[in-house]
Amino acid sequence: MEFRRINPEETYSIRHRVLRPNQTLEDCKYSSDFETDSFHLGAFLDHQLISVASFYQEVNPALSGEIQFRLRGMAALADFRGRKIGSGLFFKGLKIIRKRKSDAFWCNARITVSDFYQSLGMDEMGGIFDIHPIGPHKLMYMYL
Repeated sequence: MEFRRINPEETYSIRHRVLRPNQTLEDCKYSSDFETDSFHLGAFLDHQLISVASFYQEVNPALSGEIQFRLRGMAALADFRGRKIGSGLFFKGLKIIRKRKSDAFWCNARITVSDFYQSLGMDEMGGIFDIHPIGPHKLMYMYL
């Protein structure tokens, strides 16, 4: 397994297939993809991109800290789930944002994967909220 930085455009296909299959490919392009402080990671197996994660310097007003990073668009192809690929991308991204002196790390986690993020050391804040048309989410975070 190889984890490395990728271009934002490389994330779109997996985001579409896994996270937004009932939406357009255009809906998988996030406004912060090309921001200076944004970065994207991919997991490769035999040179095939099988999982992606994107990280954005973005402040959530519910959290303290001046430098915060948000995880968004983390997804793995169905045939490759359960192999610790997501945790590999998570910790590689966490290492990078720690080097950038981030105070907090957060994401809006689908409730179906909030236990996964909790197992990686994130806490939840507040109740369940809906992101239309994706579904119920929880704010997950960790202070660094």
